[in-house]
Amino acid sequence: MSSVLSFPPADPAETAAYMQAKLRFHADAWDVAEDLSAGLGQIVVIDTRSPEQYAAGHVPGALNLRHRDMDAARTAGLDRRKVYITYCDGIGCNGSTKGAYKLASLGFHVKEMLGGLDFWKRDGHPLARGLEPGSMQGQAIGIACAC
Repeated sequence: MSSVLSFPPADPAETAAYMQAKLRFHADAWDVAEDLSAGLGQIVVIDTRSPEQYAAGHVPGALNLRHRDMDAARTAGLDRRKVYITYCDGIGCNGSTKGAYKLASLGFHVKEMLGGLDFWKRDGHPLARGLEPGSMQGQAIGIACAC
């Protein structure tokens, strides 16, 4: 008996709907890097880590807003027409999930960047350092997309 097939696959339409739903909640580092490099203004990347971690290296253009500090007052200046992409250190950290939850609870459109800064660096994308967001517009993105 197949371990894989011991639970039969869903019908194709159900699988397509499920995968589409997953994509509504997540973005990967490659897609985020492409949009930032192209200067697309519809997204804003949010680093949910501490200011010290942010200063040590962050996604160029990302704003630093710790998930622990997210509330109505601290997010009042954010543009509700944008889509916010949250990230943290990586798969062992749930700061991006907490940040996405808090922003969504406050009425913002949000996606979480899969793999966080760990996957960003694995893909060879550049880092900005210091407390200024920096910019990725016009910068070459990392390695050729592996997917």
